[in-house]
This record gives sequence, C-alpha cells and structure tokens, in this order.
Amino acid sequence: MTNKYMYFVANWKMYGNLSSLNTLDKVIKFSKSKEIKGGRLIYCPPDTLISSFATKFENCQIGIGGQNCHESKDYGAHTGYVNCRMLKNIGAHFVIIGHSENREKGENDKLINLKIKSALEAKLKVIFCIGETLSEKRKKKTYSILSKQIKIGLNNIKNKSNIFLAYEPVWAIGSGIIPKSNDLLKTVEFIKSKFIGKIPKVLYGGSVNPQNINNLKKINNIDGFLIGGASQNTNKFIDIVKKTYS
Repeated sequence: MTNKYMYFVANWKMYGNLSSLNTLDKVIKFSKSKEIKGGRLIYCPPDTLISSFATKFENCQIGIGGQNCHESKDYGAHTGYVNCRMLKNIGAHFVIIGHSENREKGENDKLINLKIKSALEAKLKVIFCIGETLSEKRKKKTYSILSKQIKIGLNNIKNKSNIFLAYEPVWAIGSGIIPKSNDLLKTVEFIKSKFIGKIPKVLYGGSVNPQNINNLKKINNIDGFLIGGASQNTNKFIDIVKKTYS
C-alpha cells in the first residue's frame, strides 16, 4: 500500500459532450470522501468542455487541464488553435504537452519546448509526455530517446517546479500491454536521474486500468498515472484510485 500523494490524470481525448457532465457527480462525491486518501484527481477533457468542467468542479478539489495548446504566447491568426492564455481563462490549471498522439502528427521536441514555455508563462502546470516507440524499444534506444526528449523539451527552462513528466511508452497506449515491473522501475529511475535538485513528479501512462493497477502501484518511484480510456468511465476511474491505496 502506498501512502504518498499521488496524481490521477483523466485524459478524455476526443470524447465527451455536455451530457457527459452528468457522469461526474459520483467522482465529485468520491473526491470529498476519505476514500481518496492521498490522491489528487485531474480531468483533461476536450477544450469544448473545459469551462463546463470547471463550473461543475468549482466546489471540490478536482483539477482541470487541457490536452494540448498552441505555442504562441499571444493571440493571433492561428485558425483552429487555442493557446495557454485561453485555457487559463476558461478554468484550466494544467495542460498535457507532448502526448505521443500529437508527436505522431508532427510535433517535434523543439515545438514542444516552445509550448511548455508558453504554458508556464500562462501559469499553467505542465504534464510533459515522453516515451519510445516499439521500434525504438526493440533497438534498445529507450534511454537515449527519453534523454533527447527531456533535454530538448526542457531546454532553457530553469524552474521546473510546475512540470510533471508522464512516461508513456507509445507501444503501450491503447494496447492493453504494460511494461514489465522491473523495466518500468528502472526507466522511471532513469528519468528522475536526469534532474538535479528538486526531482519532478513522474507519472506513468499507457493502458492503465482497474485490472493492472495492482501491479503498477507496487512500483514505488511512480508518482501517479495518466489514464486514457478507463478514465471516461467514472466507476473504472474511481476503482483505479481505490485500488492504488488498498
């Protein structure tokens, strides 16, 4: 059983509409109970729902975040995009940056670095995603890929107190497969070794569900979880939190 303060980030991806708000009553009640113990819940719905979620959660301690942002710190002619000032204005406290699904669409480490800087300037906390592909894993490049992503992604950022790292091996996302416990322990240890002084929190993301959380919670250097599909189901999300502390 873990007693430390853990973070549970619900990444809803491109799911949800206004009727989804009705599913949150149970998690709000849970967030106010003693059952949550040392957990902090954070919901990252689509941008269209951030304001509604912020209103829904205004009387509880559940955090709100965006799933991505434009790198510009200012307003401008960027049709279809939202920057961090906009996210902050509608109630967000966090933003996910560097998710593998966005990297796959062309986001590189330098662009991610600009986005992180923009988010920090807007006073948002950053959930910075890193991870290797299956091909890179097979070629034993996991550590070199993670080192590169961290080095470039956090280039010229001195104060990292508002940055969380989310290790999400690309090959695990949506596959139902998670890394072997010893491999994951060593990888999280390696990520933390890249920092001097205050070490950022490191979350794990990739097919986290109520069935495998009992194995994942045994890895003591993990500080929480970035949860995709399972987080869209309130019962599963609550179950993951409860099992983490049981």
